Amino acid sequence: MNRFESAIQKLYTAYYSGTLHPECCKQCAVGNILDNTDAWQHLSDDHGSTKLNYLGLVHQNLGRKFNGYAPLELLHIEAAFLQGCGYSLPLRAANRPANPTDHEVLFNGLSAAIEVLCKLDRVDNVMDYSRLFQICTEYKESSQSEALAKDW
Repeated sequence: MNRFESAIQKLYTAYYSGTLHPECCKQCAVGNILDNTDAWQHLSDDHGSTKLNYLGLVHQNLGRKFNGYAPLELLHIEAAFLQGCGYSLPLRAANRPANPTDHEVLFNGLSAAIEVLCKLDRVDNVMDYSRLFQICTEYKESSQSEALAKDW
């Protein structure tokens, strides 16, 4: 299983098992991708920051990967998740959603994190359902055209 599939599977499992929590470094998007470990939090000085600290820079410059992801990639995944959940970054107690474990809040964060995962691996956004509406519209239009042709 590649890193993308593994990350998607872990996030899906966390969302549906109720173990996805934006304020817990082991249960947030990156915490789940990294098997519920918290070592990644030492890569930056603030939760939600996309700026590596000294330790993060060392790991990044050494080419270190965490479950396939570089330190900077992990920070971008987490930042997208938190912003999708409605947080202002970096994370502070005062700028949080009223209910951070609300399913809609988590779904929005999950969608934002998955969008970043897709971009990192150059995969079409698996959460983009606009194509479904396009296909439905095309199907409806072709069905109407066929019905009109039968009437003639």
